[in-house]
Amino acid sequence: MSEQVPDDELSWRGVAAEDDDELLAGVGTQLRRRSRALLGSLLRPRRWVALAALALVVLYNAATLSGPLLVAVALDSGIPRAVDGDPTTLLWCVVGYFATATSASGLFYAFMRLSGRLGRDVLTDLRQRVFEHSGRLSVSFHEEYTSGKVVSRMTSDVDALEELLDTGVENTLSAVLSLLGIAGLMLWLDPPLAALVLIGFLPVYLATRWFQKHSDAAYRGTRGAIAKVIVQYVETMNGIRAVQAYRREERNERIFDALNDDFRRANHRAFTVMAHFTLAVRLVGNLSLALVLAIGAYRVIGGGLELGVLAAFTLYLRRFYDPLDEIAMFANAYSSASAALEKISGLLEERPDVAEPEHPRPLPARGGGRAVEFGGVVFRYRADTPVVLHRLDLVVPAGQTVALVGPTGAGKSTVAKLVARFYDPSEGAVRLDGVDLREVADADLRRAVVMVTQENFLFSGSVADNIALGAPRATRAEVEAAARAVGGHEFISALPEGYDTDVRKRGGRLSAGQRQVIAFARAYLASPGVLVLDEATSSLDVPTEAVVQRALESVLVDRTALIIAHRFSTVLIADRVLVVDGGRVVEDGSPAELIASGGAFAGLHQAWRESLV
Repeated sequence: MSEQVPDDELSWRGVAAEDDDELLAGVGTQLRRRSRALLGSLLRPRRWVALAALALVVLYNAATLSGPLLVAVALDSGIPRAVDGDPTTLLWCVVGYFATATSASGLFYAFMRLSGRLGRDVLTDLRQRVFEHSGRLSVSFHEEYTSGKVVSRMTSDVDALEELLDTGVENTLSAVLSLLGIAGLMLWLDPPLAALVLIGFLPVYLATRWFQKHSDAAYRGTRGAIAKVIVQYVETMNGIRAVQAYRREERNERIFDALNDDFRRANHRAFTVMAHFTLAVRLVGNLSLALVLAIGAYRVIGGGLELGVLAAFTLYLRRFYDPLDEIAMFANAYSSASAALEKISGLLEERPDVAEPEHPRPLPARGGGRAVEFGGVVFRYRADTPVVLHRLDLVVPAGQTVALVGPTGAGKSTVAKLVARFYDPSEGAVRLDGVDLREVADADLRRAVVMVTQENFLFSGSVADNIALGAPRATRAEVEAAARAVGGHEFISALPEGYDTDVRKRGGRLSAGQRQVIAFARAYLASPGVLVLDEATSSLDVPTEAVVQRALESVLVDRTALIIAHRFSTVLIADRVLVVDGGRVVEDGSPAELIASGGAFAGLHQAWRESLV
C-alpha cells in the first residue's frame, strides 16, 4: 500500500478543479446537471406514485392550515355567541377542528406509506444500477478505480440519498405548501401585517443563496473525505496479512487517523455553514414575530384589528417560519445527497473501454479448440504510455498448445489479456476462428475463452459451487469428474464436508495450491475452445504440480492453449514456444527445436536444469 491515498475525484471527466473560480463554477454546473439527470431517471418510472404522494401532501396541508382559521372564528364569533346563548358556531368550530386534525393524521399516514415505498424502490434501483454497471466496466477501470471508492458509492453515498428520501422529501413538500398557503392566508387576514412579514423574506433569500453556494462545496468535501476513509479501510483489511507481517499497523493507523480527521473537519465546515444559515432564518423569524405582536397588539387596542385575527395571524406566522427550518434541513440533506449523486453519476457515466458490440457476430460452431490470430497487433495501456507489444503477427492453429516465455515485463501476460479481451489492441486485431474479438458477444467469448491466473479468485461458498462457476448447470457427477481430471478429488473428499465444504472468504480455508487446483477444475468443466494459463502452476508445490502436469496433458487434448510460465516442466509440454522480449517475439519453434538452436530459450532451459541440481 502506498503512503498516500489517492485523491478522490476532483474533476468532471478529466477537468481539473483547482483555484480558478470560473472553472470551479463550470465544473459544479456540470456535476449538478449530471446528478439531476440521474435523479430524474430514477423518479421517472415512478412518477405516478410521486404525484399521488404530492396530492396527499396537498390535502394534508389543507387540513392542517384550516385549524387556525377555525380558532379565529371560534374567538371572534363562536365564543361571543355562546355567551349570548347560541353555542352552534362554537360547536361547529370544535367539530371542524377535530375533523381536520383526524383527517390530517390519516392523510399523513397514507403519505408516509406511499413515500416510503417510493424511497425504497428508488434506492433499490440505484444500488442495482451501480452493482450491474460496475460489473460491466472493463478490467482497466477496476485497476485504476479502487474497490474502496466503489464501496463508498454503494454505502455512504447511497446512504446520503436515503437520508434525503426518508426525512427530507415529506418535510420539504409540506414546508413549501405551508409557506404558499400561509402566505395567502396571511394576506387575506391582514395585508399590512402580511407585507411586514414578507419584507423579511429579502434577507432570508440572500441567506439561502449564500447557503446554496457554500453548502455545495462543503458537502462535496465531505463525500470526497469519506471516500478516502473507506478506501484506506478496505485496502488495510484486504491486505491485513501483509500489514501484520510487516508490522505496519501503526503506520496505517496514522494514515487512517489523518484521513478520519480530514473527514471530521469537512463535516465541521458543512455544519458550520448550516448553523449560519439556520441562525439567519430564525433571527429573521423571531424579529418578524416580535414586530407583528407589537404592531398587532397596538391595533387591537385601538380597535383596528380583531383579537381572533391577530391570534390566527400569530399562529400562522409561527408556522410560517417553522417550515423555513424544515427547508434549511432539507437544503442540508439535499446538498449532501447532491454531492453523493454527483459521485454516483460519475461512476454510472463511465463507459467500458472494451465495449460489447451492438451487432455481434456469432462464432463458427465447432467442438474442440479454436484458432487464434494476432494481426498487426500493437498495444499500449493508454495513449500516453509506452508501447507494450510491437506489431505482433501470430497464428495459433486450433488445438495447438503454445507456451510464452521470457523475462518479467516482456509482454507475455498482455498477450493473454488480449486473447481474453480484457483489453482491445491499440492497432490491429485479435481474431478467434477468423472473427475479430471486438465483434464477438461477451457471453460467446467467455464460453470460448477461459483464463486461469496465478491468483485465481474463489468466492465464499462450497467447493462444488466454485468448480461449477463457469458451468452453473453442471451436475454433481460432472463437478466431481472435473476435479478427478485435474487431480483434486482426493484432497476435496478429505475436507470436512467434501464438495460441500465452504471455502470461506477468497478461499481462505484452502492452501494456495488447493485453490489453484480448484481453478483448474473450474476451467476444465467450462470446456472452453481456448484455455489461457497465466502463471497458473506457480502456486503449486512439487507433488501437486506433478499431479496437475499429468492432468494438463489430458485437459489440453483437442483444445487451443496459451501457457505463460516460468516453470519449464509446464513449458515443455507445449507444441510450440514463443520467446518474448521487449514486446516482440524473438524466437518461435518447438521446445526441442529451440533447445537445439542454442538461442535465448536454450539458455533459459539450461539455467532451469542447473537449478534442479
